[in-house]
Amino acid sequence: MTVVDDRPETVAPAPRRRPNRLLALLRNSWRQLTSMRTALILLFLLAIAAIPGSVLPQRGISPEKVNEYFVDHPDWAPRLDRIGAFEVFGSVWFSAIYLLLFTSLIGCITPRLRDHIRALRSRPPAAPKRMARLPQHTVLPAPPGGAAAIAEVLRKRRWRVEVRGEEVSAEKGYLKETGNLLFHTSLIAVLISVALGSWYGWSGNRLLVAGADNSFCNTRQQYAEAKLGPQVDSADLPRFCLRLDDFEARFLPSGQPEFFNATVTVDGPDEPTRSADFSVNSPLRLADASVYLLGHGYAPVIRYTDRFGNSQISDEPFLTTGDMGLTSEGLAAFPDANVDPSTGQRAPDEQMAFTGIYLPTAPEQAPFVRSEYPTERNPALNLVAYRGNLGLDAGIPGSVYQLDQRQVRTGKVQEVGTKLLRKGETWKLDDGTTVEFLGTERYVTLSIRHDPGATPLLISCGFLLVGLMGSLFGRRRRVFFRVVPADPAEGSPTGGSSLMEAGGLPRTDYPGFADEFAQLIAEVNGDERAAERASTGADSSDRAGVREGAE
Repeated sequence: MTVVDDRPETVAPAPRRRPNRLLALLRNSWRQLTSMRTALILLFLLAIAAIPGSVLPQRGISPEKVNEYFVDHPDWAPRLDRIGAFEVFGSVWFSAIYLLLFTSLIGCITPRLRDHIRALRSRPPAAPKRMARLPQHTVLPAPPGGAAAIAEVLRKRRWRVEVRGEEVSAEKGYLKETGNLLFHTSLIAVLISVALGSWYGWSGNRLLVAGADNSFCNTRQQYAEAKLGPQVDSADLPRFCLRLDDFEARFLPSGQPEFFNATVTVDGPDEPTRSADFSVNSPLRLADASVYLLGHGYAPVIRYTDRFGNSQISDEPFLTTGDMGLTSEGLAAFPDANVDPSTGQRAPDEQMAFTGIYLPTAPEQAPFVRSEYPTERNPALNLVAYRGNLGLDAGIPGSVYQLDQRQVRTGKVQEVGTKLLRKGETWKLDDGTTVEFLGTERYVTLSIRHDPGATPLLISCGFLLVGLMGSLFGRRRRVFFRVVPADPAEGSPTGGSSLMEAGGLPRTDYPGFADEFAQLIAEVNGDERAAERASTGADSSDRAGVREGAE
């Protein structure tokens, strides 16, 4: 006899696949990065990271103040410079926060935008079975026309309406989420505009002295400091020249500035020859650049006559020390002084330099170290003369505003004397040479820049404010209506006619929804007294599970 084994075969379970830990880590990291909480943290960090850029001087805006900071804080300045504190907005750490915020915002907005579009295309949900559990609820006589009349009233008030037989569902307030998405999208556009200006923009600073001999042309070599974006080459700079013709400044009796205005002549292949005025809050707009007025000061005009009778004139600007009187310090160097006309050879040890303090309004009595007023009421120039090898031929970079103190310490440059000169006075030195104070020229400090992201940035900020207003003042809410026949056994006041059951639900925090619901009921019912009945009709209703019942 054959025995048949009819027991079912045991199938070995398939081996479980081990999860890829790397993919899981990347997925979780992406979820954390694209969460709204992370975006807010990054935005907060970006605001904190921008604080040094507004507190400390920046090289791209005010390189001379950066140099002053190094002089005033020799211990802290190099440490801050190593972490990019003087170039905050171009530093690695600021760019890292910037890019992370950019990525986080895109990851946050994309799914929300998809859900919002789906909500806009979908119909309002059906009315819940138990409307009495909604925050706002009332029962009133149905208006003539039933559900169609209710829907017509709601459409006039710009509600999205869906009629299902004798039920009416309506929804309103999509402006809140639209504004929220517009705000965050505009924030991304702001970041893109800033990046666009950083990549394709350029800027440079230039100190321009009045006079035809001091004209400035827009080339990188003529800037005191220039910064070009990664996508900009020196040949891409627009071609124009500027000449400072006049500078007008007015001050209050206290010394506070009241009015600044610079008059320049613009010329060049890319600009028609013309005269233009601009001030601090009204920059000069050129075709592909804008000229901003940052500061001003005086350039003393000094004429030095050497022992051979050769005269040289210096109109180097003196930098202001920061006081309200525009006290200025500077250097007038004459490395080609005392050249023997018979041999044409220069004596390096007989070079001349004058360091000085210029006072637009000098006091009547010593010490002559500080000006009393920023305009030239009593101009005076306090000079210190030096003779020797200035070290300008050594090839070592140095400041044109300060004497190389290494030459003084080593004895290669020696002090000759000190003299206070009024305008037009002459000082005769010990070797028979003379120095004369002829007067002053005005100078201005200019920032010339081109930012292609400025216009998109302005537009983005406008949309950002519009989106913020919509996000703050938009209120999403739903209302439901159901027309039902009355039950004569319950003693209906309508004598057996139809009743209208209405309920409302705010989707966000909205303290004024009760009043809006009452007004809506009154308009639907055509009875102003219905508003009072509607506002009190839900006071004793059960509030437990409100949102579950609404959905």
